[in-house]
Amino acid sequence: MSDFTYDTVLSTMTGEGVRTIALNRPEALNAMNRRLIEDVAAAFTDANRDAATRAIIFTGEGRAFCAGDDRHEHVHPENEEQARDLVDAIQRATEAIVFGAKPVVGAINGWAVGGGFEWAINCDFPIWAESARGFFPEVSLNLFVTGAVTALLPAIVGPVKAREMLFLGQRYSATELRDCGVAWKVVPDCELRHQAGKIAAQLAALPVLSTRAMKRVLNQANAGALRQAIELETEATVAGMLDPETTRLLKDF
Repeated sequence: MSDFTYDTVLSTMTGEGVRTIALNRPEALNAMNRRLIEDVAAAFTDANRDAATRAIIFTGEGRAFCAGDDRHEHVHPENEEQARDLVDAIQRATEAIVFGAKPVVGAINGWAVGGGFEWAINCDFPIWAESARGFFPEVSLNLFVTGAVTALLPAIVGPVKAREMLFLGQRYSATELRDCGVAWKVVPDCELRHQAGKIAAQLAALPVLSTRAMKRVLNQANAGALRQAIELETEATVAGMLDPETTRLLKDF
């Protein structure tokens, strides 16, 4: 099967062995609502099961990769059960991207905010457009990050830089993110999809057994830390969602 159908995500074969998964809520800057979160998890799960797919490009349609939580459609959890259900859905997307069998090339365009920034960091080969920007607003909103970034980010940038990025919520250019290792490459905006396609084609042309083994073994070497991070992030995010102060801060954001 060449294409899969979802409400908020496009998943199409765009090259020999290459599947592009594109967030498709451009009118909302691909902001995350519940449907988008579930579609991302499903799209990556289906792609990883698809024999024809050997490499995945992850990008966003329109002017942004993902602008974080959709404030217009935000439904704040009323109890722990609802909060945990939402955070578990977010983390299922994380696991499908990070622990999936196929290598993922990020083609990060425009804003990557909060959960969108997490998804960019989840990619194996994150390529950023020159105009792209990323930041984490969670702590300022009395919330917490997900996406295993509390393990991934310190490993990429070092613990002190990770604290800066996670606590202070500064906004970073693509060049700054390349300099600290979060972006693998930075390319002109007009070349983003082309460059991502070239790398994905290169990955798709590699032997399937060794390519999947390399991703699996690299992940398994750090799997304990990643899964523990996911568990701890979930608890911290649920607690933040249930604090009344969070609701006030979200309304003002």
